[in-house]
Amino acid sequence: MSASLDQLKVGQRARIQTMSGDPAILQRLMEMGLLEGEVVEVIGFAPLGDPIEIRLRDYRLSLRRREAASIAVALV
Repeated sequence: MSASLDQLKVGQRARIQTMSGDPAILQRLMEMGLLEGEVVEVIGFAPLGDPIEIRLRDYRLSLRRREAASIAVALV
């Protein structure tokens, strides 16, 4: 099943398939370790739903919802 990262629920894990959007933002996301094939887990959402907190490898990362929407994932 394919979805975007912002559509996942707390506790769900997914593998990054593709990323799209502004090249500058994509470069920054890749520098933080968000690469195709990496597995991420949704840890939580801020009270108003933005940002989203994910676990990537051994660290936590917060993303804006619009950034997470540009990342296509497949549930694992």
